[in-house]
Amino acid sequence: MTITKWATPESLRDLLTELVSWKSITLSEGERHFPLKLQTKLQGLDYFQKHPDYLALHDADLRRTFSTALYKHPDAKDTICLVSHFDTVSTEEYGDFEALATQPEELTDFLVERETELPEDVLTDLKSGDYLFGRGTMDMKMGLVTHIHLLEKASLEKWPINLLLLTVPDEEVNSSGMRCAVPKLLELKKRHDLEYILFLNSEPVFTQDPNDQQHYLYSGTIGKVLPAALFYGKETHAGEPLSGITSPYIASYLTREMEWNRAFQETSFEETTPLPVTLQQRDLRMEYSTQTPYRSCALYNVFVMEQSASEVFDRFEQVANNAAAKINQDYAAICRSNQVDPIGEVRVIRYEKLLAYATKKFGTEFVDTVKADVQFHDEWDEREKSLRITDKLMIQCQELAPAIVILLAPPYYPAVNSSGDELVEKCVDFVRQRAKEKFNLSMERIHYFNGLCDLSYVSYNDSTKGWTAFEKNTPVWNDSYTIPFTEMKQLDAPVLNIGPFGKDAHKRTERLHMKNAFEEVPVILEEMIHMMLKKASME
Repeated sequence: MTITKWATPESLRDLLTELVSWKSITLSEGERHFPLKLQTKLQGLDYFQKHPDYLALHDADLRRTFSTALYKHPDAKDTICLVSHFDTVSTEEYGDFEALATQPEELTDFLVERETELPEDVLTDLKSGDYLFGRGTMDMKMGLVTHIHLLEKASLEKWPINLLLLTVPDEEVNSSGMRCAVPKLLELKKRHDLEYILFLNSEPVFTQDPNDQQHYLYSGTIGKVLPAALFYGKETHAGEPLSGITSPYIASYLTREMEWNRAFQETSFEETTPLPVTLQQRDLRMEYSTQTPYRSCALYNVFVMEQSASEVFDRFEQVANNAAAKINQDYAAICRSNQVDPIGEVRVIRYEKLLAYATKKFGTEFVDTVKADVQFHDEWDEREKSLRITDKLMIQCQELAPAIVILLAPPYYPAVNSSGDELVEKCVDFVRQRAKEKFNLSMERIHYFNGLCDLSYVSYNDSTKGWTAFEKNTPVWNDSYTIPFTEMKQLDAPVLNIGPFGKDAHKRTERLHMKNAFEEVPVILEEMIHMMLKKASME
């Protein structure tokens, strides 16, 4: 009789606490080490003792790797890809007990001693004994544990389907792990004669409001575009303010036009995207001076459901032109009242136009050197590099000022939705019915997962035109940031996200509902896969 490693709620809990203890904050050494430890763990399974070639590590970026583990039935082509990420956000908000952030059992016990510091809802959950606390318990190492459980059961019981476990780094920042994995998925498909029929993620349930206790499953994931702007004014001395125009003055108009702008909001399947909001606005100077600030920047968050990056950027340009018109009108009125001549009108310039202008003025070699100099700064992230490249080009083209240079900054998450797909609809109906019958668990479907996830990089069905603006107006494109759009279109299987219930992702009170995670979701997913097999055998 074969002994299973991870078949009971107790063994799943033990596996989770072990994986959480492998601290794997994005861009840390722990993130680099995690897949090596996981591979060693999976090598202990009988199946991978017999098939070591089905377990592999693959290069991502920045000396990071991602893991794949394939259970392959000899007579099957249909394949479910189990998608997860193993990186987490940082733990510094835990303060003086940060050392316990990745020790779930100890942290949960410790919080009892600090109950006076906890909000009422957290204290209620703690006292219930239903929750396990810790960084990564909810987001999303329990999802990975669930996938490992399914992989083991499939290999022992010889399910007549293939399961490919894929777990990646960097989901919390740029999703570079998943972007690097897309070509590898196509390679594995060809090598092992696989046919992807479903991309199944197990990101946790994200509540719709602070008091929400409803369990959800998701048949798609929301997208995100990050429009950015460089505001270029004309410098002057603070004692002669009308001899120039400040970049904060220019920025204030666009930010007012962008913040909470309903024109960017979408509604699909009776679900509505959050309003756009400013994520960052600042001066690019590093020091205080009585020279007026003439270079500022801003980043604006825009969630999408059906809009492409090109459509968002076109709308962003319209909003920027509206802001510029208002600036010029108000600025002209101020100049008239003070009997001075304006220094010029603010114009709106797409990054691609600035790039073409600078290339014509200085040559390709100069532009390449500017980009290389910025890329040399490893301490700058992709957003900072995008803004700095634009800034360095504009410094050499000040005859274009005053101006608003608009661009796109990473990351870009395309929206994906599989609602209406026959297989997904069967899965949704089955899961909801089975959860209610077996566990008295009410599960509602949401069409767009509201937490952003790696499913954005599969099942991409937009036209080439949809990503043109992103390629042409992202300064770091093809240097330190790329998206495999063409390959993504080839991974055309539907998506589904079913994960455990938890609360407070990215907070120090992050916690996982244990019964749901260890007893309910693993069984529901297993039975869903068996339902899929039964349906396939009848067709």
